[in-house]
Amino acid sequence: MGLGRRLYRGEIDVDFVGKWRLWYSLSAVLLLISIAGLVFNGLNLGVEFRGGTVFSFKAPQATVEQVRTTVLDEGVHQAIVQEAGDGWRVTTESLPENTTTQVQSAIAQDLDTPSGEISIQAIGPSWGGEVSQKAWIGLGVFMLAIILYLSMAFEPKMALAAIVALFHDLVITAGVYAWSGFEVTPATLLGFLTILGYSLYDAVVVFDMIKEVTAKLGHTSKQTYSMAANDALNHTLIRSLNTSLVAILPVAAILFIGTTLLGAGTLKDLSLALFVGMIVGTYSSICVATPLLVTLKEREPKYQAIARRIASTSGGKGAKGSKSAAVAKS
Repeated sequence: MGLGRRLYRGEIDVDFVGKWRLWYSLSAVLLLISIAGLVFNGLNLGVEFRGGTVFSFKAPQATVEQVRTTVLDEGVHQAIVQEAGDGWRVTTESLPENTTTQVQSAIAQDLDTPSGEISIQAIGPSWGGEVSQKAWIGLGVFMLAIILYLSMAFEPKMALAAIVALFHDLVITAGVYAWSGFEVTPATLLGFLTILGYSLYDAVVVFDMIKEVTAKLGHTSKQTYSMAANDALNHTLIRSLNTSLVAILPVAAILFIGTTLLGAGTLKDLSLALFVGMIVGTYSSICVATPLLVTLKEREPKYQAIARRIASTSGGKGAKGSKSAAVAKS
């Protein structure tokens, strides 16, 4: 309870910046695993991107295996069976008209479903290509806008650190999709674009505090840039954690409860991206963006001079610690 109260009041001092090697190593491992998944497994693109035929119908008494067997017995090579509320959604490769008719008849006969209640939708890959193109354009515009905003509101080095953290979040989230085999749909792309904004929000909150604290640093300062940045990060830690927790809980409910009990397949595509992205985004804003910013800023002559002066007056120990003045004395 004591730790919880100190955390809530911002009275703890965790050396996030000083442990940059740990965070960089952890991120490197996560990125390598994610890239390996994308290279060897690839993304399981939905029918909207690769094209195919979708059968939607109601068969309350059927099982997943019965539905799959019924479809595959008609010469279909690939069938993805999903529960959609109180019905079924079966996605196959693009089928010729005669095969589509055969599958429709088999579903009606084997699963006791009226033929007229079986919805059939043929989707071409060109639609998914248009969605992908627009998503890439949206991503490019978003990145450009963020670079311009952060460069004007803060400084270019903060913009660079935030963009690196954003790409870090995207690659790891995509890696989770590659290893898990979850289907990538237009809803997934929407989730990817959403986590960009969320990750950026966390980084801006931290950077705003860092900007306020480090603005006071001068030739007579008793703190290096890394010390001041670490203090700022500790003072915004509880805000970041609270914001993340409040956002993650409803998304987790949709992902784990909604998709398990209610069979909300469409929500699953969106909620997984949001769930993973929010967790990784919180981590990156604290453990990636801030240490990277400090690495870039500590190379500036002004802050190098401050670090040398503090190190010389404290026997080399002053530049290593980052104890906050607000730490509770108990």
